[in-house]
Amino acid sequence: MDKAEIISRIGYIRVRAKLTQKALSNAIEMNPSYINRLECQKDFLPSLEVLLKIIEVCGSTPEEFFYHDIAAYEKDKEVSEKLSSLPSEVREYILDYDPDLMALFTKLNNKLVKIKN
Repeated sequence: MDKAEIISRIGYIRVRAKLTQKALSNAIEMNPSYINRLECQKDFLPSLEVLLKIIEVCGSTPEEFFYHDIAAYEKDKEVSEKLSSLPSEVREYILDYDPDLMALFTKLNNKLVKIKN
């Protein structure tokens, strides 16, 4: 993940948390213009300590923040939880023994991507 992506994700979770740049800056005990400078000038990154504060104040988790597709995190987590509740034999069958089922999942995913675009 590069600098631009980290800054973009900070803005994403801030907006989702319905916080202004100034409110988030104050909540993490930084200069009132800190988040504005971070998001607009993009000339620095927060320290790890500050980033973790930002994530917490915005109601997120490090796992979600660094997930490969932050917008899909909740849905992917839900799917994962449902699959993990299946008996292990069924999970093994899905993953190892049924290429047709995996092909169906891939086909469904491709159709959903086309619908979104």
